[in-house]
Amino acid sequence: MVDSGFTFKLLMLGDAAVGKTSLTIRYISGSFLEDLKLTIGVDFFSKTINFKGKGVKYQIWDFGGEERFRFLLPQYCRGANGAFFLYDITKSVSLEHLPEWTSIIREHAGDIPIMLIGAKLDLYKYREVSRQDGIEAAQKYNLASFVELSSKTGQNVEEAFNLMTEILFEKYIYPTENNIT
Repeated sequence: MVDSGFTFKLLMLGDAAVGKTSLTIRYISGSFLEDLKLTIGVDFFSKTINFKGKGVKYQIWDFGGEERFRFLLPQYCRGANGAFFLYDITKSVSLEHLPEWTSIIREHAGDIPIMLIGAKLDLYKYREVSRQDGIEAAQKYNLASFVELSSKTGQNVEEAFNLMTEILFEKYIYPTENNIT
């Protein structure tokens, strides 16, 4: 077992049914569940990993994406270290809500890294949001990174979390080392 020397609170955000819980479960357990229930409010998950010889514990806060749960978000943002904002590549409307979500995060969690995630890449044949649109949205809203992935196939799931871990280490663990010239 890895000693969890560092703990990061990660928010999992986005509209209902974009794949937040599927991504979380795929990352935590390595499995994909077909028939997930709607997240009511917030679900909590954790996973401890070894990252470059250091113990890292993720506390993942998976938010219900329905509008009626949005009022909960501000209080849970406090103390967050990073966030994944997911949209469904087959539903362009799920990306259109990005400004609202990022505004809430920035107001209540500060300048934490937010990664834009284009989910359901296995359904690329039904794509409504191009990869380029995702890249441009990440740039427009000054997000930390952009990844497309599939929780169903596992494509890019580990890569997304590894990239977020890199970003979090750069911001919180080794910030001064990166500023030395």
